[in-house]
Amino acid sequence: MTDTLSATPDAAPESALLTLADIPLGQPLDWPLVDADGTLLLDSGATLVGEMERDFLFRHFAPQRGDLAAPASVNAKAEEPDAALSVRDLHLTIGALMGLRPQQGASGAPMHPCKLIGVAPNEAVFVTLPYVDRRPIEVTPGENVEMVAIASHAVYRFVCTIHAMYQAPLGYLLLSKPANIRMLRERKSIRVRAQFPVRYGIGEDSEGYQGVALARGISALGLSIAAPWALAKVGERLRVAFRLRSGELDTTIETSAVVRNVLPAEGAEPLITLGLELDSLSPADQMAMKVFVFDRQDDVLYWTGSSR
Repeated sequence: MTDTLSATPDAAPESALLTLADIPLGQPLDWPLVDADGTLLLDSGATLVGEMERDFLFRHFAPQRGDLAAPASVNAKAEEPDAALSVRDLHLTIGALMGLRPQQGASGAPMHPCKLIGVAPNEAVFVTLPYVDRRPIEVTPGENVEMVAIASHAVYRFVCTIHAMYQAPLGYLLLSKPANIRMLRERKSIRVRAQFPVRYGIGEDSEGYQGVALARGISALGLSIAAPWALAKVGERLRVAFRLRSGELDTTIETSAVVRNVLPAEGAEPLITLGLELDSLSPADQMAMKVFVFDRQDDVLYWTGSSR
């Protein structure tokens, strides 16, 4: 007689992938909703009101359960330094906006805003000491830092070594001559194509984010977004949140925006386009916006009018 081993099969693991039927309408979500790359679309507790909004979500994104989705890995392209550039070629002016990030453990860390104080004859660089929560950042002499510098016509990336840190008469850092300089050119009033989720909240004083729109263009000061309906009228405000990833920078921006124009639906899909002017941007946010735009200068949109 042959023994027969019987076993109860394990329950199939829940999948992060979702279908239209998995997202209820008119009910708060039990889990956060993320895109395929891990970008947050909606927080848990958010509610999709109707089929139009849900269809828009699946047409332009790949919704997944945020509590089950595996972290997305980002493979940044290695960039070759331009050996011909020196700090003198950057044409930086005193007070130029810069960003600083310690190289050790730099992956995913934010750039800390600072400003250029001066350049020594040997091309050593003096910058203001960055502060976080009113305290100077933790850096030590001998440590390497990644720098981003924004000039009038370009953004530059390079590496320096901290030679010294001073806190009197004012906080500043003495950095070594920049190495591995990389440059991206800027054109004035440049606006580039974009495609990423933008969470929005109706009204400047509302709480939470009620839905997701699709970014279609971005400049250093604003966005063009598409949504299933007109989210606001010209002159009204929205709260927006979106994530910008560009090379070493990975920044989440949350701010308010003024609606500068509302364009009627065109094409097969009835989407309304809104031109937004962002305000209340921190120096770090401004830098992230400029770097993102500069990195995509080959995909320029030449818009007319005041759309952002």
